[in-house]
Amino acid sequence: MAAADHSYLFRFSEIAEQDNCGEEQCVPGSAPIRLVGIAKLAAEGDKLRQGHNVEYFTLESRSILNRCTAPRMPFTWTINPYRGCEFACKYCYARYTHEFLEIRDNIEFERKIFLKQAAGLEPKAGEPGAGYGRRPGDGLQELLRRDLKKVKPGEEIAIGTATDPYQPAERRFGLTRTILAELAQHRGFEIGIVTKSDLVMRDIDLFQRIAEHNSLFINLTITTLDAQLARILEPRAPRPDLRMNAVKELNAAGIDAGVICAPVVPGITDSVQSLDALVRETKHAGGKYIFANPLFLKPCSASVFLPFLDKEFPKLAEGYRKRYEGKAFVEKAYKRRISDLMKALRTKYNVRWESRRDQERARKLKEHPDAAQMGLFYELSPPEEKPELPLGYQRRRRSMC
Repeated sequence: MAAADHSYLFRFSEIAEQDNCGEEQCVPGSAPIRLVGIAKLAAEGDKLRQGHNVEYFTLESRSILNRCTAPRMPFTWTINPYRGCEFACKYCYARYTHEFLEIRDNIEFERKIFLKQAAGLEPKAGEPGAGYGRRPGDGLQELLRRDLKKVKPGEEIAIGTATDPYQPAERRFGLTRTILAELAQHRGFEIGIVTKSDLVMRDIDLFQRIAEHNSLFINLTITTLDAQLARILEPRAPRPDLRMNAVKELNAAGIDAGVICAPVVPGITDSVQSLDALVRETKHAGGKYIFANPLFLKPCSASVFLPFLDKEFPKLAEGYRKRYEGKAFVEKAYKRRISDLMKALRTKYNVRWESRRDQERARKLKEHPDAAQMGLFYELSPPEEKPELPLGYQRRRRSMC
């Protein structure tokens, strides 16, 4: 295990300093601000390795299961083994989560990946691993076992609400598989997973064990079947055909799996032909459902997405700025059009909910308009348009991490 990277600690503190005073107010040579809480833990994390301009760090955590208090979300508990995501999706809403680490550059969300490990569980002398330092994922099973005692019947656990649990780091470090191994030892839970990666097929053995005594559904996010377009929008995510094949293989293995088309990107992925093809292929893959929801654009997302449009889709850029000016959601008419189109396509290809539980979940999600992109699970009937994020959202958003 590499020693803590103090050069990164300096840069981390330097970022915090720059974000808390303007150029005219900063005194050259002044000391960086004192980091506290999760920002301090992140700065003290061990640097593990580096590649593709991505750095990995450990992050000590006192809980792996976090309560979601935001009333807009249809799930009660969230698990995110990682902070940050290498897939680098241009529209990603979750970039704000690095702000809690005092990392303000939104691009760093895809370049600095934090791997959670249980706090305060350093092996003692004579115990396995003693003298070798901490490893990413250490203590997560014990932490989750303790946390699961808080979950009540009917409370859903969502894995991957802020960052993808099967991003490239998972292939190296296996935090998600560690968590699944613990869940496989329990019964009576409602568990949902969302990912853009075909790596999810690696864990079919654990999914089968979990599904024996729990309710489990797995969602593959596919925004387009056009591989070239997907590479532009989602630079490091696996190809769409690989994700659709994962839907096929999961269902063939007896695991309920479906497709989320979220976000639908206006003028880019929202054509009738594109969505028709996506629903058709979902049917061919045996997907239990497909839902879609339009792009919503928070400020942290817009800071990356709008410059991306300027470069790749310059003719659309000005229209987007007007459409999303002062708000995060598209207009009601557009939401209605996408909802009606998806309903017609599901009818055309006979893609429907196959259980009473699916129908109940869909009913609940209709009350939570941004869940398909944020908590990710289903396409919703258009909500009342909201000109801005709800009051108190900045306080509640911490619960999604």
